[in-house]
Amino acid sequence: MIDKKFIGYEVPPTLWDVEKGRIRFFAEVIGSADPIYLDEASAKAAGYRNVVAPPTFIFGAESDSGVLMKLLDTLRIDLREVLHGEQRFDYHAPVCAGDTLRFQTRVADIYDKKDGALEFVVNDTKVTNQLGEHVADLHSVIVVRHA
Repeated sequence: MIDKKFIGYEVPPTLWDVEKGRIRFFAEVIGSADPIYLDEASAKAAGYRNVVAPPTFIFGAESDSGVLMKLLDTLRIDLREVLHGEQRFDYHAPVCAGDTLRFQTRVADIYDKKDGALEFVVNDTKVTNQLGEHVADLHSVIVVRHA
C-alpha cells in the first residue's frame, strides 16, 4: 500500500528545455500541419516568440522531465504496475521553442479501491516558464494495479 503520508508531498522542481525539433516531431506525429508548430517565421508572424508547442505536447514534456520517475521512486511504486488513469490540462500561456519549463508536482490525493487491488495517486502540476509565466496546470491520476 502507498503510504498516505505522501498526500501533500511536492516533488522537487524539475526543469526541462523545449527544443524546436522536438515540437516539429510532435506536430508531425499528431498529424498537425499548422505552420505555427513547424515554422519559426509563421509563429512569429502570428505573435509568438518562436515555434509553438501543440497543446498536448506538455504531457510528453512532463514525462521526459523525469518528474514521474522521481515520484514513483519516492512512493516506492513499481513501474510495471502503473497505468495512466486520467489527464487534464488547463492552459494559461503558450509554450514555445527555447522555453525552459519548470514542473512543480504535488500529490493531491492517494486512495484505493477493490480492497487495495487498485491504488490511485492524484497529482497536480504547475508549469511555469523561464519568464515566470504560469503556462499550464496539469492534473493526472496514476493507477497502481496490484496482482
